[in-house]
Amino acid sequence: MKNLSILFLFILISINTYSQTSEEYFTEGNSKCEIQNYQGAIADYNKSIEIDPKNAYSYSNRANAKSKLQDHKGAIADYNIAIELDPKYANAYYNRGVSKGDLQDYRGAIADFNIVIVISPKDAAAYYNRGLAKLSLNQKDSGCLDFSKAGELGCGEAYDQIKKHCN
Repeated sequence: MKNLSILFLFILISINTYSQTSEEYFTEGNSKCEIQNYQGAIADYNKSIEIDPKNAYSYSNRANAKSKLQDHKGAIADYNIAIELDPKYANAYYNRGVSKGDLQDYRGAIADFNIVIVISPKDAAAYYNRGLAKLSLNQKDSGCLDFSKAGELGCGEAYDQIKKHCN
């Protein structure tokens, strides 16, 4: 009985002293995003960032969760940090561009999609979304060229935009 009590005490101490790693919080945040628990995901990403403030992916994923909650300004702030930590992080530029577009900052969105295209020239979604932003600025010809390139790269939605805006 005494050995069982000591084992139980050891287990309790172990549970209380176990601390999760940044990666574990990051993974839990990703899991919560998958089930659309964005507030919970943000809390986990906050903990991940607290442990490892130089992890660009934690900032970017927290930004994605904020974006899902329509906090585009908060998302952009996090994407900015992710990009500062990893200037070649194309996905952070792409998502920041989408958030800027959601805030009707089409020029800012185009600038971000331009960077994505430099980093990853075969990113069909960047061409597609740049085309949408250009259409919003009445740059029809240039936007239609982007839709064409997006279609060539495999974005089927681009052809719908071409039929709608470019004929």
